[in-house]
Amino acid sequence: MKNYFKKYNKGYSLIEIIFYISIFVVLSLVVINALIVMTKAFRENSIQADIVSSSSIMERISREIKQANTATVNTSSDLTLMVPNEVDALVRPVRLMLSGGNIELYDNSVLIDNLNSKDVTVTGLTFSGVLTTSSAAVRINLSVSSVHDPLGRVYDFQNTVVLRGSY
Repeated sequence: MKNYFKKYNKGYSLIEIIFYISIFVVLSLVVINALIVMTKAFRENSIQADIVSSSSIMERISREIKQANTATVNTSSDLTLMVPNEVDALVRPVRLMLSGGNIELYDNSVLIDNLNSKDVTVTGLTFSGVLTTSSAAVRINLSVSSVHDPLGRVYDFQNTVVLRGSY
């Protein structure tokens, strides 16, 4: 019996190569796009983590003010609190101030800590006293930005804290 089919050399034709290359290009574009989306999501997640950590700054400032008997606003970004010791009831000064993008906490004129992390820059901090006939409070406005944010977005936190024993 005669073989009516020609035997072709093994290999790829030009059309097959173009087809495989186009599939490879499409899959490569999908993978590259997914990597770009994941990178943007990771950066945004880092920014949000920095901002969440900034809320702890406001909590720490509020806690220090709640413990104070008196508060003196030296400048709009410098606050001195008179806080009684728990052991001997002596009053010690606690100072909160903005210095070059960092909030510094002083206890008895000794620098204890910067309240913000290295990933957060404080762009604004203002203290203002609030006095009524029956109580005293401190109004706090805090503005922060993340060093990971290429857009430089600023996030604002606000709080009013009543001083100890004045309510």
